[in-house]
Amino acid sequence: QVQLVESGGGLVQAGGSLRLSCAASGLTFSLYAMGWFRQAPGKEREFVAGISRSGGATNYGDAVKDRFTISRDNAKNTVYLQMNRLEPEETAVYYCAAVRSNVIFITTRRYEYWGQGTQVTVSS
Repeated sequence: QVQLVESGGGLVQAGGSLRLSCAASGLTFSLYAMGWFRQAPGKEREFVAGISRSGGATNYGDAVKDRFTISRDNAKNTVYLQMNRLEPEETAVYYCAAVRSNVIFITTRRYEYWGQGTQVTVSS
């Protein structure tokens, strides 16, 4: 079955950096656009970043542009999210998601598969 497993979350001070990874299995990774979303307590899950199947196109939420970078390695079936200059309000559970498409969707309902999430806590 399809599995998406996130890793790399943790506790970081404001202004710091983290790199999240999402390892995929059970699917032909190169046929799937990938997305990162986050959900803070009491808030809706929001789009953070997305990447096309080949990695040639990316899209970012307005709040993270110029600070976060999404990338993928199709040989390793892995997508990454480099997060720089983190802010306390970005404390959330971060999820990766997959959709069999070359379109980078920004809505959760478009994605077919989800990981279990990894906690990111940014202290002030």
